[in-house]
Amino acid sequence: MENPVLVEVTRGDLVESVHRGAFALVDGAGAVIASAGDIARPVFPRSAIKVFQAIPLIESGAADAFGFGDRELSFACASHSGEEGHVTLAAAMLAKGGLDGGALECGCHWPFDLPVALDLARRGGEPTVLHNNCSGKHAGFLCTAVHQGEDPRGYVRADHPVQQRAKAAIEDLTGTELGDDVCGTDGCSIPTYAAPLKSFAHGFAKLVSGEGIAPERAAAGRRLIEACMAAPWEMSGTGRACEKLMQAAPGQVFAKTGAEGVFCGALPDLGLGFALKIDDGGTRASEALVAAVIGKALRRDDAALAGRFDTLASKTLRNWEKITVGAVRAVLR
Repeated sequence: MENPVLVEVTRGDLVESVHRGAFALVDGAGAVIASAGDIARPVFPRSAIKVFQAIPLIESGAADAFGFGDRELSFACASHSGEEGHVTLAAAMLAKGGLDGGALECGCHWPFDLPVALDLARRGGEPTVLHNNCSGKHAGFLCTAVHQGEDPRGYVRADHPVQQRAKAAIEDLTGTELGDDVCGTDGCSIPTYAAPLKSFAHGFAKLVSGEGIAPERAAAGRRLIEACMAAPWEMSGTGRACEKLMQAAPGQVFAKTGAEGVFCGALPDLGLGFALKIDDGGTRASEALVAAVIGKALRRDDAALAGRFDTLASKTLRNWEKITVGAVRAVLR
Protein backbone atom coordinates (compact mmCIF):
# COMPACT_ATOMS: atom_id res chain seq x y z
CA MET A 1 0.00 0.00 0.00
CA GLU A 2 1.40 3.37 -1.02
CA ASN A 3 0.74 6.03 1.57
CA PRO A 4 -1.07 9.17 0.38
CA VAL A 5 0.38 12.64 0.02
CA LEU A 6 -0.36 14.38 3.32
CA VAL A 7 1.91 17.43 3.04
CA GLU A 8 2.64 19.64 0.04
CA VAL A 9 5.41 22.18 -0.47
CA THR A 10 4.46 24.99 -2.81
CA ARG A 11 6.39 27.57 -4.79
CA GLY A 12 4.26 30.27 -6.32
CA ASP A 13 0.98 28.68 -7.37
CA LEU A 14 2.45 25.22 -7.98
CA VAL A 15 3.21 22.21 -5.81
CA GLU A 16 6.98 21.74 -5.93
CA SER A 17 7.40 18.77 -3.56
CA VAL A 18 5.23 16.32 -1.64
CA HIS A 19 5.53 14.17 1.47
CA ARG A 20 3.65 10.90 1.85
CA GLY A 21 2.77 9.41 5.19
CA ALA A 22 0.17 7.95 7.51
CA PHE A 23 -1.63 8.92 10.69
CA ALA A 24 -4.04 7.34 13.15
CA LEU A 25 -6.40 9.02 15.61
CA VAL A 26 -7.71 6.41 18.04
CA ASP A 27 -9.95 6.27 21.12
CA GLY A 28 -9.41 4.31 24.33
CA ALA A 29 -11.33 1.30 23.05
CA GLY A 30 -9.08 1.08 20.00
CA ALA A 31 -11.59 2.45 17.50
CA VAL A 32 -10.04 4.47 14.69
CA ILE A 33 -11.65 7.93 14.67
CA ALA A 34 -9.68 9.15 11.64
CA SER A 35 -6.74 7.85 9.65
CA ALA A 36 -4.85 7.95 6.39
CA GLY A 37 -2.35 5.56 4.90
CA ASP A 38 -1.12 2.22 6.19
CA ILE A 39 -1.54 2.41 9.97
CA ALA A 40 -0.81 -1.31 10.40
CA ARG A 41 2.74 -0.99 9.08
CA PRO A 42 5.35 -1.27 11.86
CA VAL A 43 7.32 1.93 12.44
CA PHE A 44 10.04 2.90 14.89
CA PRO A 45 8.53 5.57 17.17
CA ARG A 46 11.93 6.83 18.27
CA SER A 47 11.61 9.63 20.85
CA ALA A 48 7.87 10.09 20.36
CA ILE A 49 7.06 7.52 23.10
CA LYS A 50 9.33 8.77 25.85
CA VAL A 51 6.25 8.98 28.07
CA PHE A 52 5.90 5.18 27.76
CA GLN A 53 9.57 4.74 28.64
CA ALA A 54 9.30 7.04 31.66
CA ILE A 55 6.36 5.22 33.24
CA PRO A 56 8.63 3.03 35.44
CA LEU A 57 10.11 6.24 36.90
CA ILE A 58 6.66 6.84 38.40
CA GLU A 59 5.58 3.26 39.07
CA SER A 60 8.80 2.33 40.89
CA GLY A 61 8.38 5.21 43.32
CA ALA A 62 11.65 6.80 42.18
CA ALA A 63 10.03 10.07 41.08
CA ASP A 64 8.49 10.64 44.50
CA ALA A 65 11.57 9.40 46.37
CA PHE A 66 13.72 12.03 44.64
CA GLY A 67 11.08 14.77 44.86
CA PHE A 68 10.58 15.19 41.11
CA GLY A 69 7.89 17.69 40.14
CA ASP A 70 6.46 18.73 36.79
CA ARG A 71 9.74 20.15 35.50
CA GLU A 72 11.72 16.99 36.17
CA LEU A 73 8.98 14.66 34.91
CA SER A 74 8.60 16.69 31.72
CA PHE A 75 12.37 16.62 31.28
CA ALA A 76 12.37 12.84 31.65
CA CYS A 77 10.18 12.78 28.50
CA ALA A 78 12.24 15.39 26.63
CA SER A 79 14.03 15.74 23.35
CA HIS A 80 15.47 19.05 24.41
CA SER A 81 17.44 21.80 22.70
CA GLY A 82 20.48 21.65 24.98
CA GLU A 83 19.88 25.14 26.35
CA GLU A 84 21.61 26.15 29.57
CA GLY A 85 18.52 25.44 31.64
CA HIS A 86 18.27 21.94 30.18
CA VAL A 87 21.88 21.15 31.01
CA THR A 88 21.43 22.44 34.56
CA LEU A 89 18.27 20.39 35.07
CA ALA A 90 19.93 17.20 33.80
CA ALA A 91 22.78 17.66 36.27
CA ALA A 92 20.36 18.38 39.11
CA MET A 93 18.32 15.23 38.46
CA LEU A 94 21.42 13.08 38.38
CA ALA A 95 22.70 14.68 41.59
CA LYS A 96 19.51 13.64 43.39
CA GLY A 97 20.42 10.08 42.53
CA GLY A 98 24.00 10.56 43.71
CA LEU A 99 25.31 10.59 40.14
CA ASP A 100 26.86 13.00 37.65
CA GLY A 101 27.16 13.27 33.89
CA GLY A 102 29.74 10.50 33.83
CA ALA A 103 26.95 7.98 34.43
CA LEU A 104 25.15 8.90 31.20
CA GLU A 105 25.54 6.47 28.29
CA CYS A 106 23.61 8.47 25.68
CA GLY A 107 26.62 9.99 23.93
CA CYS A 108 27.65 13.59 23.33
CA HIS A 109 26.60 15.93 20.54
CA TRP A 110 26.24 19.63 19.83
CA PRO A 111 22.73 20.97 20.55
CA PHE A 112 20.49 20.19 17.59
CA ASP A 113 18.99 23.68 17.74
CA LEU A 114 21.36 25.77 15.62
CA PRO A 115 21.07 29.08 17.55
CA VAL A 116 21.75 27.23 20.80
CA ALA A 117 24.79 25.47 19.33
CA LEU A 118 26.15 28.74 17.91
CA ASP A 119 25.70 30.49 21.25
CA LEU A 120 27.60 27.73 23.02
CA ALA A 121 30.43 27.96 20.49
CA ARG A 122 30.59 31.78 20.72
CA ARG A 123 31.02 31.48 24.49
CA GLY A 124 33.95 29.15 23.94
CA GLY A 125 32.03 26.18 25.24
CA GLU A 126 31.98 22.60 24.06
CA PRO A 127 29.11 20.13 24.30
CA THR A 128 29.03 17.58 27.08
CA VAL A 129 26.90 14.50 27.47
CA LEU A 130 24.45 16.70 29.41
CA HIS A 131 23.71 18.56 26.15
CA ASN A 132 22.47 15.35 24.54
CA ASN A 133 18.82 15.88 23.69
CA CYS A 134 17.96 12.65 25.54
CA SER A 135 19.86 13.42 28.76
CA GLY A 136 16.61 13.96 30.66
CA LYS A 137 15.22 10.57 29.71
CA HIS A 138 18.50 8.94 30.64
CA ALA A 139 18.61 10.79 33.96
CA GLY A 140 15.20 9.28 34.66
CA PHE A 141 16.45 5.81 33.73
CA LEU A 142 19.44 6.17 36.04
CA CYS A 143 17.45 7.49 38.97
CA THR A 144 15.03 4.56 38.64
CA ALA A 145 17.94 2.11 38.69
CA VAL A 146 19.44 3.78 41.77
CA HIS A 147 16.09 3.72 43.56
CA GLN A 148 15.70 0.02 42.74
CA GLY A 149 19.17 -0.76 44.08
CA GLU A 150 20.42 -1.86 40.64
CA ASP A 151 23.86 -1.35 39.14
CA PRO A 152 23.26 1.57 36.78
CA ARG A 153 26.14 0.63 34.51
CA GLY A 154 25.00 -0.66 31.14
CA TYR A 155 21.45 0.65 31.69
CA VAL A 156 21.08 1.20 27.91
CA ARG A 157 21.38 -2.53 27.13
CA ALA A 158 18.25 -4.43 26.22
CA ASP A 159 18.86 -6.97 29.00
CA HIS A 160 19.24 -4.37 31.77
CA PRO A 161 16.26 -4.15 34.17
CA VAL A 162 15.77 -0.49 33.20
CA GLN A 163 15.14 -1.40 29.58
CA GLN A 164 13.16 -4.51 30.46
CA ARG A 165 10.72 -2.38 32.44
CA ALA A 166 10.44 0.15 29.61
CA LYS A 167 9.82 -2.62 27.09
CA ALA A 168 7.13 -4.17 29.27
CA ALA A 169 5.32 -0.83 29.49
CA ILE A 170 5.46 -0.37 25.71
CA GLU A 171 4.15 -3.91 25.13
CA ASP A 172 1.29 -3.33 27.54
CA LEU A 173 0.28 -0.01 26.03
CA THR A 174 0.57 -1.07 22.39
CA GLY A 175 -0.79 -4.57 22.89
CA THR A 176 2.08 -6.03 20.89
CA GLU A 177 4.88 -8.48 21.62
CA LEU A 178 8.22 -6.84 20.96
CA GLY A 179 10.91 -9.30 19.94
CA ASP A 180 14.41 -9.01 18.54
CA ASP A 181 12.96 -9.01 15.02
CA VAL A 182 11.47 -5.53 15.57
CA CYS A 183 14.28 -4.13 17.71
CA GLY A 184 16.75 -1.48 16.58
CA THR A 185 19.16 0.84 18.37
CA ASP A 186 18.10 4.43 18.91
CA GLY A 187 20.37 7.45 18.51
CA CYS A 188 20.90 7.56 22.27
CA SER A 189 21.88 3.86 22.35
CA ILE A 190 18.77 2.37 23.99
CA PRO A 191 16.60 -0.21 22.21
CA THR A 192 13.78 1.09 20.01
CA TYR A 193 10.96 -1.21 18.97
CA ALA A 194 8.79 -1.02 15.87
CA ALA A 195 5.02 -1.54 16.10
CA PRO A 196 1.97 -0.51 14.05
CA LEU A 197 1.21 3.21 14.00
CA LYS A 198 -2.31 2.49 15.22
CA SER A 199 -0.90 0.68 18.27
CA PHE A 200 1.11 3.70 19.42
CA ALA A 201 -1.93 5.93 19.00
CA HIS A 202 -4.01 3.45 20.99
CA GLY A 203 -1.39 3.39 23.74
CA PHE A 204 -1.68 7.13 24.28
CA ALA A 205 -5.47 6.88 24.17
CA LYS A 206 -5.34 4.22 26.90
CA LEU A 207 -3.32 6.53 29.13
CA VAL A 208 -5.69 9.49 28.85
CA SER A 209 -8.93 7.48 28.84
CA GLY A 210 -7.94 4.84 31.40
CA GLU A 211 -9.43 2.12 29.19
CA GLY A 212 -7.76 -1.27 28.83
CA ILE A 213 -4.92 -0.78 31.33
CA ALA A 214 -4.40 -0.94 35.08
CA PRO A 215 -5.50 2.21 36.92
CA GLU A 216 -2.01 2.64 38.37
CA ARG A 217 -0.44 2.64 34.91
CA ALA A 218 -3.02 5.07 33.58
CA ALA A 219 -2.34 7.36 36.53
CA ALA A 220 1.42 7.21 35.93
CA GLY A 221 1.05 8.03 32.25
CA ARG A 222 -1.45 10.80 32.89
CA ARG A 223 0.91 12.31 35.48
CA LEU A 224 3.72 12.43 32.92
CA ILE A 225 1.50 13.86 30.20
CA GLU A 226 0.17 16.54 32.54
CA ALA A 227 3.73 17.41 33.58
CA CYS A 228 4.73 17.86 29.93
CA MET A 229 1.73 20.08 29.26
CA ALA A 230 2.50 22.14 32.38
CA ALA A 231 6.21 22.47 31.52
CA PRO A 232 6.52 22.23 27.72
CA TRP A 233 9.85 24.09 27.54
CA GLU A 234 11.52 21.42 29.65
CA MET A 235 10.25 18.76 27.24
CA SER A 236 11.41 20.60 24.14
CA GLY A 237 12.97 24.05 24.08
CA THR A 238 12.49 27.63 23.00
CA GLY A 239 10.35 27.88 19.87
CA ARG A 240 10.29 24.15 19.24
CA ALA A 241 7.25 22.55 17.62
CA CYS A 242 6.23 20.54 20.71
CA GLU A 243 6.29 23.68 22.84
CA LYS A 244 4.23 25.67 20.31
CA LEU A 245 1.63 22.93 19.95
CA MET A 246 1.09 22.58 23.69
CA GLN A 247 1.09 26.34 24.27
CA ALA A 248 -1.60 26.73 21.62
CA ALA A 249 -4.04 24.85 23.87
CA PRO A 250 -2.64 24.70 27.42
CA GLY A 251 -3.64 21.54 29.24
CA GLN A 252 -5.61 20.21 26.26
CA VAL A 253 -2.93 18.94 23.88
CA PHE A 254 0.09 16.73 24.41
CA ALA A 255 2.44 16.28 21.43
CA LYS A 256 5.87 14.68 21.24
CA THR A 257 8.20 14.53 18.27
CA GLY A 258 10.41 11.63 17.28
CA ALA A 259 13.20 11.32 14.73
CA GLU A 260 12.48 10.40 11.11
CA GLY A 261 9.16 12.19 10.80
CA VAL A 262 7.24 10.73 13.74
CA PHE A 263 4.86 12.44 16.16
CA CYS A 264 2.71 10.91 18.89
CA GLY A 265 0.43 12.48 21.42
CA ALA A 266 -2.94 12.75 23.06
CA LEU A 267 -5.98 14.96 23.60
CA PRO A 268 -6.74 14.18 27.26
CA ASP A 269 -10.16 15.83 27.44
CA LEU A 270 -11.33 13.81 24.44
CA GLY A 271 -9.67 10.55 25.49
CA LEU A 272 -7.92 10.29 22.12
CA GLY A 273 -4.40 9.34 21.10
CA PHE A 274 -2.63 9.91 17.80
CA ALA A 275 0.47 8.80 15.95
CA LEU A 276 1.88 9.75 12.57
CA LYS A 277 4.84 9.00 10.36
CA ILE A 278 6.16 10.82 7.30
CA ASP A 279 7.61 8.25 4.92
CA ASP A 280 10.73 10.22 3.99
CA GLY A 281 11.42 11.26 7.59
CA GLY A 282 10.97 14.98 6.89
CA THR A 283 10.58 17.12 10.00
CA ARG A 284 9.02 20.02 8.10
CA ALA A 285 6.26 17.67 6.99
CA SER A 286 5.67 15.97 10.34
CA GLU A 287 5.34 19.34 12.10
CA ALA A 288 2.69 20.47 9.62
CA LEU A 289 0.82 17.16 9.72
CA VAL A 290 0.66 16.90 13.51
CA ALA A 291 -0.98 20.32 13.75
CA ALA A 292 -3.51 19.31 11.10
CA VAL A 293 -4.33 16.02 12.88
CA ILE A 294 -4.86 17.84 16.18
CA GLY A 295 -7.05 20.41 14.43
CA LYS A 296 -9.10 17.63 12.84
CA ALA A 297 -9.66 16.00 16.24
CA LEU A 298 -10.69 19.25 17.90
CA ARG A 299 -12.95 20.54 15.13
CA ARG A 300 -16.09 18.71 16.20
CA ASP A 301 -15.86 20.11 19.74
CA ASP A 302 -14.17 23.51 19.43
CA ALA A 303 -13.94 25.07 15.97
CA ALA A 304 -12.13 28.17 17.22
CA LEU A 305 -9.44 26.13 18.94
CA ALA A 306 -9.14 23.87 15.90
CA GLY A 307 -8.47 26.99 13.86
CA ARG A 308 -5.31 27.70 15.85
CA PHE A 309 -3.92 24.35 14.78
CA ASP A 310 -5.04 24.82 11.19
CA THR A 311 -2.83 27.91 11.20
CA LEU A 312 0.10 25.91 12.59
CA ALA A 313 -0.45 23.28 9.85
CA SER A 314 0.85 25.71 7.22
CA LYS A 315 4.25 27.37 7.36
CA THR A 316 5.17 30.24 5.06
CA LEU A 317 8.44 29.84 3.18
CA ARG A 318 10.60 32.91 2.57
CA ASN A 319 13.86 33.33 0.68
CA TRP A 320 17.03 35.04 1.93
CA GLU A 321 15.49 38.45 1.12
CA LYS A 322 12.48 37.56 3.31
CA ILE A 323 10.23 37.42 0.25
CA THR A 324 7.37 34.93 0.52
CA VAL A 325 7.96 32.16 -2.01
CA GLY A 326 5.62 29.37 -0.94
CA ALA A 327 4.46 27.24 1.96
CA VAL A 328 4.63 23.85 3.66
CA ARG A 329 1.02 22.78 4.19
CA ALA A 330 -0.80 19.69 5.38
CA VAL A 331 -3.51 18.40 3.05
CA LEU A 332 -5.94 16.14 4.88
CA ARG A 333 -8.74 15.16 2.53
